[in-house]
Amino acid sequence: MTTSAPKGRLLRGGRAVARILLVWAAVTGALRLLDVLLPGFRMTHWWQPTVCALLLGLLAGVGWPLVMRIAYPLAFFTFGVFGFLLLGAGTLAVFRTVPGVEVTDFRSAVLVTLGMAAVGALISSLLAVDEDEIFFRRAARRRRRHTAAPGQGELPPGVLFLQIDGLGFDTVRRAIRDGDMPTFAAWLAEGSHTLTPWHTDWSSQTGASVCGILHGSNHDILGFRWYEKDRDHVMACAHPTDAAEIERRHSDGQGLLSGGGASHGNLFSGDADHVSLTMSSIPVLVPKKLRHRRRDRLGAGYYAYFANPVNALRTFFVALVDVFREINASVRQRRAGVVPRVPRGGWYPLARPGTTVIARDVVVSAILGDMLAGRPVVYADFLGYDEVAHHSGIERFDTLSVLRSIDQQIARLHRASRLAPRRYHVVGLSDHGQTQGQAFSERFGETIEACVGRLCGGSPPPAAGKRRQAESWQINAALAEATKSGGLIARRLRARVENAETGGDRPRTESGSPGAVTRVAPGVVAVVSGHVAMVSFTEHEGRVVLETIEREFPDLLPALVDHPGVGFMLVRSREFGPVVLGRDGLHRLATGVVVGEDPLLPYGPHAADLIRRVDTFPHCADVMINSRYDPDSDQASPFETHVGSHGGLGGPQQRGFVVHPRELPPLGAVVGAEALHLVFRGWLTELGHPSPAPVEIPVASEVAS
Repeated sequence: MTTSAPKGRLLRGGRAVARILLVWAAVTGALRLLDVLLPGFRMTHWWQPTVCALLLGLLAGVGWPLVMRIAYPLAFFTFGVFGFLLLGAGTLAVFRTVPGVEVTDFRSAVLVTLGMAAVGALISSLLAVDEDEIFFRRAARRRRRHTAAPGQGELPPGVLFLQIDGLGFDTVRRAIRDGDMPTFAAWLAEGSHTLTPWHTDWSSQTGASVCGILHGSNHDILGFRWYEKDRDHVMACAHPTDAAEIERRHSDGQGLLSGGGASHGNLFSGDADHVSLTMSSIPVLVPKKLRHRRRDRLGAGYYAYFANPVNALRTFFVALVDVFREINASVRQRRAGVVPRVPRGGWYPLARPGTTVIARDVVVSAILGDMLAGRPVVYADFLGYDEVAHHSGIERFDTLSVLRSIDQQIARLHRASRLAPRRYHVVGLSDHGQTQGQAFSERFGETIEACVGRLCGGSPPPAAGKRRQAESWQINAALAEATKSGGLIARRLRARVENAETGGDRPRTESGSPGAVTRVAPGVVAVVSGHVAMVSFTEHEGRVVLETIEREFPDLLPALVDHPGVGFMLVRSREFGPVVLGRDGLHRLATGVVVGEDPLLPYGPHAADLIRRVDTFPHCADVMINSRYDPDSDQASPFETHVGSHGGLGGPQQRGFVVHPRELPPLGAVVGAEALHLVFRGWLTELGHPSPAPVEIPVASEVAS
């Protein structure tokens, strides 16, 4: 491979026995300590702790995985806590079978169980007896068992695409330089990998980028959410049914992950056969006619993780630590008067560990399983950096701390890839970057939706509509996938996921189906996606031209074009075709004629082409608004209440990155996610992966809107 296998503490025959004995001795000592400290737990003979430690070890090693197969959904919803209750019951039963051991109640048995798991986690961490060690040992056995016969060719190297959501090219360079990403820094220092930027589409957000990368098409994806006038419906990439519909529109059955690949923590599947935490593939929420056939059983990607009690306990405590980190970071920002900043109270400190800890650990565990199974290509999304950067800032201390934790997980996977049954290349990438700045609503005292409504004669409330601050769609996907029953609780959990991306612009009826989209003024809909706002006039079919807008809403365009928070607007003119309007000039995209100062100048050389492409989309809004970017301060004001944000053009948000082995062909100048898909598909072909077989996809008439 591109680098030598990193040195590690691998299990070897005699050492494995010695470590097992050491763990046994440590648990025995812990039981003696609990005998002294814990009321309600008493051992009357010297030999009892030793025997109980052995029996409890067998219970955790053999009984726990079997019980988890039955009780997995409840254990998953509680992130392993319910599993510990079951194990506590087993512990109580074990103690009752040993003569002389006294346990007064179930609570004491659960506390003993937690104590044993804590000791096991501590010893395992110190001695490297963890899931990685088990993986390495099993991989070595499988490699010996499946060694190719003489004359039989080896499998082509697999590829792990590890996406750090929202990490821009400029930020990753500084993180490598400053020691916040030592794994990437080591790769570049030893010359095994190279770092290359790529330019996003106008819609610099996960929905457009990941759909383009995985499926080779992001046509007509205008934002993370957008309005479709012909259906009076707001599409949301993080809503299960909408995500499935988006994938149906773009999938040809030959996505990047087709042919046995795996998708973890993504919005779309890439036509993978193995998925987990993937929004477009949630069985209980996505209609069957919108779903591809999946071979994985429900919850397969993360069952293996929570089947290990040490993993469950470690994740729980690390998540608890992350809650206190978030509270501490928020307090430090307020005391220091750091600006820009956004409110970070309420439920957010409890929601944040869902992406920064829980989903991250589950995804890593699933990838280890993929490598053990020898799957040809894996694409996984680490959402934690993007989540914290939205609320803290793109390079604040707590954001970089999350980035360091992701780098550590990538190092684990890199090490494992060297010992897997098949060779793997590890590719790091991002779907977009983020641009920092004070939110539009905080800077100007009203949301862009309220501003548009006011200029169109409406009286919308000044506050933003209901919109979830935490990007928790990975956890929502996990909860939904594990809920396959039809009972009251299952229905409530599914309703929670369905409503996760509901906003003031996307109300839902009591039955859960979308209701009429909220108008900010009579006949006017405004939808926001990061640094882009989209205005549609519902009383007119199709695209409404500039001349009609000027006649019916004479105050709208002049006020917006002169607004200090608006960078440029795209409208369609009956006479000139697509036109970009700015404060001091306009750009006619059909002819390239610029009158006055080119409004696209601060947005880079590709801006005109990217905007021209969006103008051809069937659901392009009547007015497309991009926030103002200031090159001097490198800041822009997002239309959502975020510190770091993305979704449009302007600054670091439009520059993603790829870190790839030098063995693979150079990336070149990549503009747009579809172009990046072609590069990745070319790499797979170069490595010897077979071209995916054509798959028959249902026509649009077969799928209800």
